[in-house]
Amino acid sequence: MKLIRTEDAEGQVLCHDITQIIPGVVKDAVFRKGHIVTKEDIPVLLSVGKEHLYVWEKKEGILHEDEAAQVLRDICINEYMSATQPKEGKIEILADCNGLLKVNTEKLNAVNGLGELMIATVHGNFPVKKGDKIAATRIIPLVIEEEKMKQARKTAGEKPLLSILPFARYKTGIVTTGSEVFKGRIEDAFGPAIRAKLNEYGVEVLGQKIVDDKQEDIIAAIQEFLEDGAEMILCTGGMSVDPDDRTPGAIKALGAEIISYGAPVLPGAMFLLAYYAFEGKNVPVLGLPGCVMYAKRTIFDLVLPRVLAGEILKKEDLSVYGEGGLCLNCQVCHFPSCGFGK
Repeated sequence: MKLIRTEDAEGQVLCHDITQIIPGVVKDAVFRKGHIVTKEDIPVLLSVGKEHLYVWEKKEGILHEDEAAQVLRDICINEYMSATQPKEGKIEILADCNGLLKVNTEKLNAVNGLGELMIATVHGNFPVKKGDKIAATRIIPLVIEEEKMKQARKTAGEKPLLSILPFARYKTGIVTTGSEVFKGRIEDAFGPAIRAKLNEYGVEVLGQKIVDDKQEDIIAAIQEFLEDGAEMILCTGGMSVDPDDRTPGAIKALGAEIISYGAPVLPGAMFLLAYYAFEGKNVPVLGLPGCVMYAKRTIFDLVLPRVLAGEILKKEDLSVYGEGGLCLNCQVCHFPSCGFGK
């Protein structure tokens, strides 16, 4: 730092906050540390009694916090994102489209482990909407060694730490199994619940077929939807281990590859995920347990956005949901701004 006359401070960077006190009205920083003094600021600074200021003395190999924050921005930002202007060493990154946020957790942790700098993000593998704040970067001190920022770049690697996978509008068929619904003994509750979830993502529903508890009927309904151009199949009902529950067996008999039957999530333990090769595409086939009818949030809410973003999920992608996989069924649901699935 160096001490200079306030009248000579235009273009200089403040090294400390400047506080304005008006008794009974305000006591707050009129200018923050890191502010670049303008000509118009000088009368204000003099009015609060600051005839001299400590300003940053530029040195080779040392970056101002705003310059360094831009390096962190570049480490993070990717397609479908934008960033705010640096302010007090902080930059925020925003989503420019609806999609699934992906975070390179390992490299994010490594960069944050360097010290004197930080990158904070929302959780990856969750949906974000256009305009959402997804990350913020900040330099801790007012200035930082340029070499430290070079180290951060090297640690992060060549690819940005963040990415957004835009959602696809998969054409979807719903196959509902159950003799009680098929024979009209009870009214179907799956259809409205599933359509409401899909509507959140603008998914086109080709229709819903209600079939009896016969394996061949379930297979036929799935195949009909595939022939009609379905890019995702949702099977509801018949997902438990009771003898009359035939949906998992039908999906297997169809020839689909079962990724997992069961997930460490409540509600949703009896969830099934499979992929069926059809006309050169891996069509996701999801077996949805009964909880999807009545629970606010379930395994379906965790998996659906990832499927719509085009991810081909593996068994381990579901296994890691164990920690955080217990929904607390809060009276007021704040998902995804809660711990479920995290």
